[in-house]
Amino acid sequence: MFKKLAQRLREYSSKTNTAPVTLPFKDEFIEPKNEYLKKLSKKAVELYEKQTDINNFSKLVLSDPENKTHNDLVNKLFNEGVADPFIDDKLEQLADNKRFLKDLGLM
Repeated sequence: MFKKLAQRLREYSSKTNTAPVTLPFKDEFIEPKNEYLKKLSKKAVELYEKQTDINNFSKLVLSDPENKTHNDLVNKLFNEGVADPFIDDKLEQLADNKRFLKDLGLM
């Protein structure tokens, strides 16, 4: 059901965005205009897409819990001399870094 709604919204937006000239009677007689239902359908599609994203992310994260390659990559970087950003001294240096604060727009 939600896939059909998503497809219908995509078709509707592509019709309205690409066609510079529209037929005024087309929407009146073929598709009844009901703004409440359109907004409701759009919200339902957004909720469905959000839930799908959450499900896909969960599958990706839980796909291989034994995979520890990210820890190996981080340890390799630390061994090569990259500073650990979670050390308190480094955080204090970053907080006092005027160039960093200027880039963030805080100065």
